[in-house]
Amino acid sequence: QVQLVESGGGLVQAGGSLRLSCAASGNIFVINDMGWYRQAPGKQRELVARITAGHTTNYVDSVKGRFTISRDNGKNTVYLQMSSLKPEDTAVYYCYADLIRGTGGTLDAWGQGTLVTVSS
Repeated sequence: QVQLVESGGGLVQAGGSLRLSCAASGNIFVINDMGWYRQAPGKQRELVARITAGHTTNYVDSVKGRFTISRDNGKNTVYLQMSSLKPEDTAVYYCYADLIRGTGGTLDAWGQGTLVTVSS
């Protein structure tokens, strides 16, 4: 079993900042990519950011320059530092990990979601 536990969501005013955390635990041999999706009400889920085990990053254009993804491989934790938040960033944010199980095989694991609400 693998669990990803998220924290850090909340309510902030436009222009504010939040830092999301996601810690993976369980039957893990290697974590490859980690990242964050978000889903706003009535909209499709979109990939916000991802980071490889070697710390290569990718971002959706709408958050470039405002969000920073990072990871601590020793802690199996991925972070999303969000600055200059806009109301359009309001969504439930889900972390994921593309990993290899300790017992073999691959798995895409997901966090439970954390709500980010940005008021105007």
